[in-house]
Amino acid sequence: MSAPNIPFLLHCIASAFAHDKPRAVGVAVSGGGDSMAMLRLMVEWAGREKITLHAVTVDHGLRAEAAQEARFVGDTCAALGVSHDILRWDDWDGSGNLQGAARRARYTLIGEWARGRGLGCVALAHTADDQAETFFMRLAREAGLDGLTGMARRREEGGLTWVRPLLMQERFELRAYLREIRQPWIDDPSNDDAAFERVKARKAMGELAPLGIDMHVVGRVMDHLAQVQQALDVATQAHARSCLRVAGGALCINRRKFGQAAPEINRRLMSQALRWLSSADYGPRAMALQDFLSALLRGRAATLHGCRLLAGKEEVWLLREYGAIAGLAVPAGALWDQRWQLKCEQSEGLVIRALGSDGLGARPEWRASGLPREVLEVSPGLWQGDNLRVAPLLDSGSDGLWTVPDGVHFFSTLLSH
Repeated sequence: MSAPNIPFLLHCIASAFAHDKPRAVGVAVSGGGDSMAMLRLMVEWAGREKITLHAVTVDHGLRAEAAQEARFVGDTCAALGVSHDILRWDDWDGSGNLQGAARRARYTLIGEWARGRGLGCVALAHTADDQAETFFMRLAREAGLDGLTGMARRREEGGLTWVRPLLMQERFELRAYLREIRQPWIDDPSNDDAAFERVKARKAMGELAPLGIDMHVVGRVMDHLAQVQQALDVATQAHARSCLRVAGGALCINRRKFGQAAPEINRRLMSQALRWLSSADYGPRAMALQDFLSALLRGRAATLHGCRLLAGKEEVWLLREYGAIAGLAVPAGALWDQRWQLKCEQSEGLVIRALGSDGLGARPEWRASGLPREVLEVSPGLWQGDNLRVAPLLDSGSDGLWTVPDGVHFFSTLLSH
């Protein structure tokens, strides 16, 4: 086996952050070979660039060895001079797709951890192997263009930049690097459990080798698809700028202008709009989305994906469905509905929750805002018991205190989802 090209691996790390070099980076480390290799490479890179690293491990509590493995990562980080936190997940109810639920929980926990530490960037250790496996998993689900383009090297979500610096590297290269520097790692036995879809995809890929199909071929196909996706994204963003505006965290759509685009452009725009409003990992199913689009074009009310259409003759509002956020309450300073945040220290007794009808009752001048009642009702307020302290869309002087989902952010997501 040839020696690993360590300078090239370090170049991959550096180039992933060259666009906007951060002062500090969060590093998600499970203890497996991929993430341990990323950790060691990033420690060397960060030392040269004077960048601070903060590592994090999620203990899913699904195996008896998980806690010990998290401590192993912590011990390794301590020896490297990197701070390390362990996050625990114990919310799985035993139903549904375990790996899918664990993945969603992992991103949620790491996102909350990163924002709490004031980080703007988190590194993930996905490799070319993961990318190819994802392709076959999504192909089996009859995924469309967006699904088959795979994971992005960089993406913006939840107020964070998620970076995959080793996405073009193969797993065996990273193992060779770890052996070269004599860094141990942990092999998760679930990675060989054929009951899991990803393991099946990995084994199926081996069966395709006689046809000349390997992860490099799959990777090139995904690159071609990504170029097509990029062209569609640019067209979708241009259409969005021509037919809608963002106000009060909701979207106001000119129905006539919206209907002038090709159906695929409208489908892409609406799918991403629903994802942006609901902070969902994925858009709605195709048939449900088509029905929703038909309602919009006809100026009718409809609900989908935790969002609703507020019908109008010329303009249609797309906003959060009140029932989706009615019971959502977080401490002051925490992220509310994955999109709104009050810039303050947490204080006992202060919570952020939807304004609702009670909030508007406390601000009888709400009509002067020019926003529909329904849009305001699903916006947040800072509450102390039953008393509304701050309503960001209604109170003068609250500008700058809140991170508000705006048009700049929405239009940017059309190019980065």
